[in-house]
Amino acid sequence: MLQTRELFDTMTAKGGFDSAVLADAVDVLQECEEAVTACATGMLAESDAMQLAPSISRDLDCADVAGVTRRVLTRGSGPDDTLVHTQLEACLVACERSHELCNEHAGHHAHCRICAETTRRCAEMCRRLLGTPPG
Repeated sequence: MLQTRELFDTMTAKGGFDSAVLADAVDVLQECEEAVTACATGMLAESDAMQLAPSISRDLDCADVAGVTRRVLTRGSGPDDTLVHTQLEACLVACERSHELCNEHAGHHAHCRICAETTRRCAEMCRRLLGTPPG
């Protein structure tokens, strides 16, 4: 996170977020993108992969949305707070949906447990940035 924060300290466009908050968010998003991608790959290798198809799909959606959210936050949006807010809402939904199914499989598959933990943290981060209390 130190390197990420140092990078944001050099930027003027940060979308209204403090450098430390922004660096933490970007790092959480990167971790989420990696975890859900690895989980989807892990589920594909399971003997019950066909039953896991909905979870795989949600993980892949979440990976894409987390990656886009990370890039939008990294660029800084200047005055377009609406785009950042909407992207964070989309990321929150993607993380919650991925978490929902992977959490069901967490007792059977270690990659689902890790994914569920990571998507929960990412959803919490999105809520903090949106100023929305956890629901």
